[in-house]
Amino acid sequence: MTWPRDDAKLTRVRELMGEEGLDALVVRAPDNVLYLTNFWGMKGYEAAVFPREGEPTLVCLEASAEDAARTAWTEDVRLIQGYAAEDPRPPVARAIELAQAAARDHGTVGLELSLGTQASDRMVGEPTTFTHDWFHSFGTQVADATPLLARARALKTAQELERMGLANEIATSAMEHCREHLRPGMKESEAGAMWNGFVHGAGTGWNGRVELALGFSLVWSGPGIKTFTATGDLPVKEDEPTLFEIWVCADGYWCDHTKNLCPGELRAEYAELERQLMTVYERALEHCRPGASLAELDRLIREGIDEAGYPGQPSHPVAHGVGARAHEPPYAHQARSGTIEEGMVLAVEPGIYWEGGGGLRVEDNFLVTADGVEKLSTFPDGVVCG
Repeated sequence: MTWPRDDAKLTRVRELMGEEGLDALVVRAPDNVLYLTNFWGMKGYEAAVFPREGEPTLVCLEASAEDAARTAWTEDVRLIQGYAAEDPRPPVARAIELAQAAARDHGTVGLELSLGTQASDRMVGEPTTFTHDWFHSFGTQVADATPLLARARALKTAQELERMGLANEIATSAMEHCREHLRPGMKESEAGAMWNGFVHGAGTGWNGRVELALGFSLVWSGPGIKTFTATGDLPVKEDEPTLFEIWVCADGYWCDHTKNLCPGELRAEYAELERQLMTVYERALEHCRPGASLAELDRLIREGIDEAGYPGQPSHPVAHGVGARAHEPPYAHQARSGTIEEGMVLAVEPGIYWEGGGGLRVEDNFLVTADGVEKLSTFPDGVVCG
């Protein structure tokens, strides 16, 4: 799928660069390369040099030249060999040299000096990490561009929302598929494979608009619901929730949900837990309006869970941004400042967990509008029985 250049997004980045006095950004995280060039790489060897003025430069594998010509928003594409007969170094070393050459004529350069996490490349299995040389290849006029990119990425453009909408559609349809086929006694891993298989199989080519869809999941059932353990071989329980912690990546844009299915009729203790959790969830969503405090969002969720009789829960964050990563700024934390702004997309995810296993979490993605929030997925929250 080829998308037109998102000038609203790129103009905002350049305005922020002007405020920070940066002449160019040099990025290598797959999500930042995608964000600035629309190119989603295969192996994580890619880099982009994005100047405040002029044409960006994309560095990528020569094997990806056709993909770059079709999808990238820049015509300055510089290719590296995946294997060079005369050069035993890994491709990253050659990528550094081309990025260095492209950045040479710029003054102050912004690098991802405090990057905590990054999204995956299209291959995923062996994430690429850059070496010491990368961070020492661009002279002494270097600044940390990570906060600038976080500010830019926190507010979504119309195109970004359209792309995230596709990821949400795929996630919803995958849950409908599992709702139809989930059976008691099935292993948690089989339920996860069923969901992942639908995302990759049906999501790739989705309505002629998605080139590649990848699914990531954790699935637990009944007493297997905890934070956090790997999906295992425990059985899907009748009359108890099976929790799907799920991400979809559609051509580099993500959604992040937690959905719950119950084969049969939900047991009374779980129905009460659902009632308590949904009360907290709905109160949190009412809070999510432009100008509202992110710290207060975290605090009110945790206080609500405390009032329900579960002090100190949950052990995981309860609200964060979503976009070119499944987890990205802003993060809601009671000890951090910041406000909710129109145009943000937040994942809100309160959870309550029983000692010894069992519990619930609910989560969806919400666009912050002038009037409140708009849910991006059509799959119900709470527990869906059947």
